This record gives sequence, C-alpha cells and structure tokens, in this order.
Amino acid sequence: MQGAEVFRRLTLFLLALLVAACVSNTDTANINMHWQPVDSLNVVLPAGIRVFAGENDALPLRAWYVRVEEGRPEIVTHVLMSDDESDNRETVSSFARDEGACVVINGGYFNMSRTPSNHAGLLVCDGKILSRATPSVLRDSLRYQTVRAALGFTSEDEIDIAWVTNRSDSLFTWTAPPQHAPGRPAPKLDYSEAQHWNIRDAVAAGPALIVDGKIKITSDEEVFFGTTIPNVHPRTAAGITSSGDLILMVVDGRQMASRGVSLEELASLMLEVGAVEALNLDGGGSSALVVNKSLLNRPVGGTTEREVMSAIAVFCAVENN
Repeated sequence: MQGAEVFRRLTLFLLALLVAACVSNTDTANINMHWQPVDSLNVVLPAGIRVFAGENDALPLRAWYVRVEEGRPEIVTHVLMSDDESDNRETVSSFARDEGACVVINGGYFNMSRTPSNHAGLLVCDGKILSRATPSVLRDSLRYQTVRAALGFTSEDEIDIAWVTNRSDSLFTWTAPPQHAPGRPAPKLDYSEAQHWNIRDAVAAGPALIVDGKIKITSDEEVFFGTTIPNVHPRTAAGITSSGDLILMVVDGRQMASRGVSLEELASLMLEVGAVEALNLDGGGSSALVVNKSLLNRPVGGTTEREVMSAIAVFCAVENN
C-alpha cells in the first residue's frame, strides 16, 4: 500500500506539472493586448509613425509600441549615447528634450555601479565605435566568447538585427551565435565564417527573440544564463517587420497594473505586432518610451525615470506644441 500511495502521489504531481506547463504555454501564445492606436499622438506625428497602446487586465499587462516607416525622407533613426559629463547617463525624456527627437526609447545595458557609467556591449554612433562588443564572459570559472544580438541602422536608413562582435575597429556578423550551453563553452570563434557589418549606428543588448519570422530566444547561446535577464521584468524590445519598418515596444512591470513579461512572452507580443526579427533591449527600471515629449509608460509603477546610457531616437518633421 505504501508503494501504491507513493506512485499515486507521484502521478498526481507529474500531472499537475503537465497541466501547468500547458496553461503556461497557452497563455504565452495567446496574450491578447487589444491594441488600439493612440490617436492623440498619431494626429501630430508624420504618417510614417504610428503609436499603439495595449492592455490585458487578466494578467495584468500594459504595453505600448511604435511602428516607424524607415526610409521616408522626413524620418531618420539614430542610436544616441548620453553626453552627460558627470556620469554618462540621462533619462529617456532628457534624450528627447535635448536632441529634439519625436520618439525615444532606452537602449543597451550599462554598468550602474560605476561613475561615470560604462556601456555593456557594442555601441556605435555615426560610424564611431563608442563601446566595443563584449568579447567574453566568465561563468563558474569557464570562459565563453560572446556574440550577442544588436540592432543596427545603415547610412541608407535600412535596419538590421544580427549577432555581432568586433575585432579591432571592424564589426562582424554571424548567421548564428556560438552554441554555448551552461557548463559547455562552444569552440573558439572562426572569423572566416563571419561577414563584415557596415553600419552607421548600432546598439547591442540581447538576447535575440525572433529570427526569420519565428520565435527563437538565444539566451544560452548569448550567455545570459546565470543572470536575471530571462526572468519576468518590465521590458524594452526592438524589431523589424517584413516591409522593413521599425517596431519599438515597452512593457510595464513590477506594479499592480502590469506584472511584466518573460522573454518568451515578449517575443510573442513582438510577433503579434508584425516583427519578423526582434531582440530584447535593457529592461527593468530602464524601460521607458517617450513620444512627442510625453512619457507613455510608468517605469516600475511611477513617473521617475532611471538615467540610462544609450537610447534609440526617431527624428521626424513634427510640430511640437
């Protein structure tokens, strides 16, 4: 009888795990955000820029995204680095105010414990490498060469999302990141398999979320295991549509009105709004989206923005009232 009881409890436990997994997968795949255009902003923006807001009260979630038609003569997007001389950081609202951009969202990772801050990964502005790609990281005494996802803009205003690294002053892209796994570093990089990346502006973060129209989250390959990045957080993401438009998204989190999302849920949301390529950017308290000088989201439930080191800014012909 004792053995039968153990077997029964084990069976019930495994069944509960299976049901939980099915529910989790279903919820992730079917997050209905009821996206609606933000008419009060869209009416004053160029036709090539459209802002949307979404919510799901059941989870709950609050999110916003901007779709930008790159290549239009009145629109150009740049990656910016803070020029604050004291700590190399400023708020997203400050970026928007000082640079005169109509849409600004936070960019890549940075080290908050240092003053001045240093950017954690590749940062390229107007063709100049201001921060090099992270060459490698150490996990449990093992060294992993890193090739992480980056968002780039060419001089022709085309967008690219790629796995990128640099050697000296040259940038290289890879068709796939190294096949790292916890406790198992991939073989040394072979640069004969890489291609030069000719880019005007770029910011790295990661991991990649969507590749060739399908969800493909490369957390382990980009060596984000052993960090909190894969957990549920407020999020920022960037993506490209099949027509070459830019998508910038922010999801609020750590608050009663919006719990935040996992990387899988973030990828699902980006896929839902039309992204065929996408990557995760810096999130948590850094996540902020400013349109026409208005902060749309509530960073960690408030209106106080974290100062960040880099941002993605869309400049357009718009009348600011």
